[in-house]
Amino acid sequence: MSQSDSAAPLDVSVAIPLFNEEGNIVELMTQVNAALDAIGPGNHEILAVNDGSEDETFRSLAALQSRFHRLRILNLSRNFGHQAAVTAALEHVRGDVVMVMDGDLQDDPGMLATFVAEYRAGADVVYARREGRPEGLLRRAAYAAHYRMMSMLSDSPVQVDAGDFCLMSRRAVDLVNGLPEKQRYVRGLRAWIGLKQVGVAVNRHERHSGVTKYSVVDLFGLAFSGLFAFSRIPLRVATLLGLMTVAGGCVYGIYVLIARVAGSPPQGFATLALLQVIFSGMLLLVLGVIGEYVGRIYEEVKKRPVYVVDKLYESEQDRGRESGNPISAG
Repeated sequence: MSQSDSAAPLDVSVAIPLFNEEGNIVELMTQVNAALDAIGPGNHEILAVNDGSEDETFRSLAALQSRFHRLRILNLSRNFGHQAAVTAALEHVRGDVVMVMDGDLQDDPGMLATFVAEYRAGADVVYARREGRPEGLLRRAAYAAHYRMMSMLSDSPVQVDAGDFCLMSRRAVDLVNGLPEKQRYVRGLRAWIGLKQVGVAVNRHERHSGVTKYSVVDLFGLAFSGLFAFSRIPLRVATLLGLMTVAGGCVYGIYVLIARVAGSPPQGFATLALLQVIFSGMLLLVLGVIGEYVGRIYEEVKKRPVYVVDKLYESEQDRGRESGNPISAG
């Protein structure tokens, strides 16, 4: 199918990672199905990835499969985390294009038509650029600082104010799936592959139901994952701190020598204690930065899968097909 042919049928997949979203399922599926109807004919699908939910998310999804014939459910064996669930979704969708969105309806399914129009105009990746957020001032400031810091420090392009909400061509999805690292920062991998990428301004909505699953600690963890996965700047900063410490020690040594010759050497235990605290802190900071990279190397060399699939529950239109081994890993 020609990407620029606006009349050609298009198979669209909507990939949705879910963790404890039982209160959103019915409205989510209703809105996503309506968005797919508006796209026109095609073998569209909704792939819901149940990331080890502890509530009634899976049962709610299963109850809706007879009503929404496009719905497929990928049930993971436990909770592997949001980025692992997004990875699982990308590796199991079948469409010509794939829209990735969260399951809390902060991402508007109605943007699908706009995303598809940009795809037909030649874009391989169409990502949502968040212009408005419903979070508090402190959290909004933290998000803004994170994206701008990543943009300054990353060794590869970074899309500012862009989360995982996007549409990707099959070509882009295959490229992201082909990247071998196990610690996934999908929005960073999406930007890294290049191709034509277009940002569309969106206003992020309030949650339809429930509470956010990302704590402040989780958000910091995601930010650090992106930083250490796409930048060597922290290592260079650690080297710079070491050089500055050595230079400062040399200057202080010269000062002590001159003062001793002049007959008035520095006195007191407080000076020594302060210097030791400063240098020890710098040393621990440098070791911590190195440890972050070593830890990531350790995780990569183990070569464990990013996720484990318990079972894939096919949609009504697919139930005559073989779904393969119910337990698989990716």
